[in-house]
Amino acid sequence: MKVKLAQKLGFCFGVRRAIKLAEKNKGGFTLGPLIHNYQEINRLKRDFDVELKEDYNDIKDNTTLIIRTHGIPKQDLTHIRKKHVRIVDATCPFVTKPQQIVEQMSKEGYEIVIFGDQEHPEIKGVMSYAQNTATVVANLDELKTHSFKRKVALISQTTKQIDKFSQIANYLIENCTEVRVFNTICNATFDNQRAARELSKEVDVMIVVGGKTSSNTKQLLMIALEHCKDSYLIEDENEIEPSWFVGKTLCGITAGASTPDWIVQNVHKYIEAI
Repeated sequence: MKVKLAQKLGFCFGVRRAIKLAEKNKGGFTLGPLIHNYQEINRLKRDFDVELKEDYNDIKDNTTLIIRTHGIPKQDLTHIRKKHVRIVDATCPFVTKPQQIVEQMSKEGYEIVIFGDQEHPEIKGVMSYAQNTATVVANLDELKTHSFKRKVALISQTTKQIDKFSQIANYLIENCTEVRVFNTICNATFDNQRAARELSKEVDVMIVVGGKTSSNTKQLLMIALEHCKDSYLIEDENEIEPSWFVGKTLCGITAGASTPDWIVQNVHKYIEAI
């Protein structure tokens, strides 16, 4: 059996930047997971003494706080700035942009609609920048259960699929008087999804490597399943089942934007050794 890697996979710019900042600020703390990959978080803790905190009240004075790639709610940042804490902002610039858009559009009187997962930390952060309540929808059917005012501004979670975002945008344009559409899906998401789609069309088994809580990794799995029914999501090589490859001739591998190269390499070597 042959193994083929997707042309684009793994760490995006924002994640790579956050990892470098964490390594540079040895002994710091993150509020929530820096990225959605616990193997890499454990490596940072082991090699660079970067600790994970879930509550900003647990962060002591005179320490360094590294803000996660997904950002944090505006009110949490306000509280943190009142403490004697050195802040290193590792928020991905592609996440900062929708925060700014939501804040500006809500000030101008637009009702905010966000295509995304309401419980995702990125969306919780983005929502906090709205002057009034923002409406978060996971799909077109959910959007149709809401009614909106005359002026609507639409953004997307950075890791969503463009075709589903377009469906939501078209529906709002057809049903609202004024619609501002901001495509806030990041370029790395486009590239990784396109490469995964192309590869899944030519293989007979597809492995998606990444955190189970990672939105962009789950999107890659959904795309792979559209073209290759034998597609599997794993966090590392320990989750691989040899039975997946029985009778297969070509295995494809892709990885989420929070998946480090060393995990992808471990998976690749493991599959080749089967």
